[in-house]
Amino acid sequence: MPRRSLIFQARTRWLLVGLALLFSLILFMYLLECAPQTDGNGSLPGVVGENLGKEYYQALLQEQEEHYQTRATSLKRQIAQLKQELQEMNDKLKLLQEKRSPRVNGMGYQGTKEQASNDLLEFLHSQIDKAEVSIGAKLPSEYGVIPFESFTSMKVFQLEMGLTRHPEEKPVRKDKRDELVEVIEAGLEVINNPDEEDGQDDDDEGIGEKPLYNENDFIEGYYRTERDKGTQYELFYKKTDVMEYKHVTLFRPFGPLMKVKSETVDISRSVINIIVPLAGRTEAFAQFMQNFRDVCIHQDKRIHLTVVYFGQDGLSEVRSILESVARETNFHNYTLVSLNEEFNRGRGLDMGARAWEKGEVLMFFCDVDIYFTAEFLNSCRLNAEPGKKVFYPVVFSLYNPAIVYANQDVPPPVEQQLVHKKDSGFWRDFGFGMTCQYRTDFLTVGGFDLEVKGWGGEDVHLYRKYLHGDLVVIRTPVPGLFHLWHEKHCADELTPEQYRMCIQSKAMNEASHSHLGMLVFREEIETHLRKQAYRTNSETID
Repeated sequence: MPRRSLIFQARTRWLLVGLALLFSLILFMYLLECAPQTDGNGSLPGVVGENLGKEYYQALLQEQEEHYQTRATSLKRQIAQLKQELQEMNDKLKLLQEKRSPRVNGMGYQGTKEQASNDLLEFLHSQIDKAEVSIGAKLPSEYGVIPFESFTSMKVFQLEMGLTRHPEEKPVRKDKRDELVEVIEAGLEVINNPDEEDGQDDDDEGIGEKPLYNENDFIEGYYRTERDKGTQYELFYKKTDVMEYKHVTLFRPFGPLMKVKSETVDISRSVINIIVPLAGRTEAFAQFMQNFRDVCIHQDKRIHLTVVYFGQDGLSEVRSILESVARETNFHNYTLVSLNEEFNRGRGLDMGARAWEKGEVLMFFCDVDIYFTAEFLNSCRLNAEPGKKVFYPVVFSLYNPAIVYANQDVPPPVEQQLVHKKDSGFWRDFGFGMTCQYRTDFLTVGGFDLEVKGWGGEDVHLYRKYLHGDLVVIRTPVPGLFHLWHEKHCADELTPEQYRMCIQSKAMNEASHSHLGMLVFREEIETHLRKQAYRTNSETID
């Protein structure tokens, strides 16, 4: 028998043996998970936990049972997938064998088996290559980007709401819940059992045993589905006592999950330059600085603030606010750029970016009406990478509090308005003004179009530049980023296109569909209430 035929036979045997061992290992893990476990050190009724009632232990047992059922379901699904893959591979091997069986060179059968497995892997990897996972894809417009949905272990933050879904909700459907549980566990498997050939994580942990990650270490994730390719997952894990994050990218090419990459991301020394263009609106700036003080100075401490102020009216108040915060908190990492000209947001952000003279830096283009959390700042660091990724978070825009809280004498404080509910706000998916990107990437694409005057337009132009380039654009709703409501004025000097966009934005910012409906039919509602009151009075008199 020819030597190549013997090699093919040996490779095929090892492939089948490997698949059989993998199937056995999964089955063994499933049996272990389903087996009842005992804890010899657990507290017993009447000893340590004698003051705890029967309900406590029932709740504890129920919680454990739900955990094991979820884990068992995930393992059953993985076993079913493996069975299906084995069956499909066998069917493909048989089909290729039948097509090539007339060959008499003695190599047809063995070559077919090896070629079948290689063809399958090649097809799956080709789906990853076609999808926008590791490199960007040139897109014709901002509508070509498929945004991510973001999620934690308990909630999903989704853009597509319609009339029934909500901006923040638990994954109700069992298939979606099982999918996210499976993905989080697959990411843990990648982190806790890194491939030796990757060499990415081996140097990061140092000498000694590597810490094992569990479900509680999952911080946040993003997923999106390209209908002709598959689903991409970006997962982030973190131990509470370290600053490093574990970042895992997975892809499901309409088949089993496949690992794309796993890496350690250290953001402990990553400084963000927050650039805020401003003209007037000193009260809003004072409120912004209160949030900045609480989040950036007291919590994050890796921030530089650049304020670009247009005009002279209000400049002294802004400077006084900055100096007051600096004295009270000993914070001096700020720059005030004064421009004695008409307000232009694109020019202000461009001047703020060029005012930085310390080399590379991550920039967050921000407005004075934005409220953000410390968690968002970390998301900003994790989702932007020089020369590779820019981050365009979707802001949750709050409605007019006078309408949302019309049944109250006074609207609640701003901190209590920051909730993701359908009647309190919406995901501002048509806005591209808030973004995290590195200075070199911004300068490389040419920055803003400074010919755009007045309200709106400059952010879309910059966004399109990135879409036409080679960088990956991360677009996803972020729970820690809010746009506070404020009165919007659409100037007559705007172009027809700008004025239409301004009016559209103004209408969407006022209230939810249901609240606007109540305002439109207010007279009809009041007439109904008067009739009801009249009937009630008439019945009382009778």
